[in-house]
Amino acid sequence: MTPRVVVAAPSSGSGKTTVATGLVAALRRHGHAVAPFKVGPDYIDPGYHALAAGRPGRNLDPVLVGEDPLAPLFAHGARGSDIAVVEGVMGLFDGRLGTAGFGSTAHVATLLGAPVVLVVDARGQGRSLAALLHGFRGFDPSVRLAGVILNYVGSPHHEQVLREAGDEAGLPVLGVVHRDAALDVPSRHLGLVTAAEGGAAARSAVDAMADAVAAGVDLDAVIRVARTAAPLDARPWEPAIEVVPERPVVAVAGGPAFTFGYAEHVEILSAAGAQVVTVDPLRDERLPEGAAGLVLPGGFPEQHAAELAGNAPLRAEVAAFATAGYPVHAECGGLLYLARELDGQPMCGVLDATARMSERLTLGYRDAVAATESALFLPGERVSGHEFHRTVVRPDHGVSPAWHWRDRAGRPVTEGFVHGGVHASYLHTHPAARPEAVARFVARCAAAVPARRG
Repeated sequence: MTPRVVVAAPSSGSGKTTVATGLVAALRRHGHAVAPFKVGPDYIDPGYHALAAGRPGRNLDPVLVGEDPLAPLFAHGARGSDIAVVEGVMGLFDGRLGTAGFGSTAHVATLLGAPVVLVVDARGQGRSLAALLHGFRGFDPSVRLAGVILNYVGSPHHEQVLREAGDEAGLPVLGVVHRDAALDVPSRHLGLVTAAEGGAAARSAVDAMADAVAAGVDLDAVIRVARTAAPLDARPWEPAIEVVPERPVVAVAGGPAFTFGYAEHVEILSAAGAQVVTVDPLRDERLPEGAAGLVLPGGFPEQHAAELAGNAPLRAEVAAFATAGYPVHAECGGLLYLARELDGQPMCGVLDATARMSERLTLGYRDAVAATESALFLPGERVSGHEFHRTVVRPDHGVSPAWHWRDRAGRPVTEGFVHGGVHASYLHTHPAARPEAVARFVARCAAAVPARRG
């Protein structure tokens, strides 16, 4: 099985993304085929991983897909690589609220039998680093802490003090990354600006990360650590689904406004028999020829509302497409695009709802139950999903809602819209958890092909 290492941290903001992305890029420069992964539901970091690796960045999230598929999904994503780098989420032991770390970086590391390298924000730290490392090393014996990378190191003397502290704690310091403004990536209300939107600036940032890691981190030592990963007996994941023979065309929105998607989604669509064609709602004025289904993933349409509104031909075609009953699957950003307006800008008007930015961040996992039969789900089917947005939609559900769940206080929540062939919701789901839902969607698209051709 592919050598692998998990890049973790004591807390968010320690520089995991900088070090993990730089490590991927630096290893690639040295001739390695690197498979990048991200723990949790994050869509933004994998975009930078993909720039660094030259292959898709993938997510590993036992909350969304369960524990059993995790190693097969890893094996699937690691095909053709000689080393894998897994970036953690939040602090090493931070998992789903109300659990003992389920879904945490530590949890994923144990499921993969992978050693952990801890990235520590060294600002304001000296010998106390030894106590921090000692605590993290001893907290959970099932997690194998194999080394530390020191981030935001201020001076050669500071580095020496920290290295001595690492020796005192019995953990090797595998490298240091010094403070450097070139490593900063622009951020906004939901985190970093996506790699797709960052363009040349994102590529420059990844290059700077690679330079910093290559200069300050012992890559050979990291590779040796990765090779100590435990044997992993897992066959690569394959979507076991029924394939339709009609090969319907399914349009999947992409481009800078719609970047929040899992690589496995397109793979399952294709495996189910769909011909997947990307459409960019910022630039393309027509849906692909013969399209019989439309997938609108999440992203940042709120950052591009004026441009989306300006593409009136595509908005009109999407509205006509949905009105005609063709299957449409919209999550989060896709929901906003289907609304009547977004922050006062006209959208597709498929849903009789308005969307706007708010001050409140909605964030967290949801255990949801399908409320209405749709092109994807049957009533009563259960999924684990994730919300991550600073927008609100009013009303928040239609006459035929998409989901029911309970909030942390146990109060019932009704959310989303099922309208004709449309399933639209704030809830992000991982298609590898329910490939049969994707297959059902493709079958609905296949059934619509004759009408579309007519």
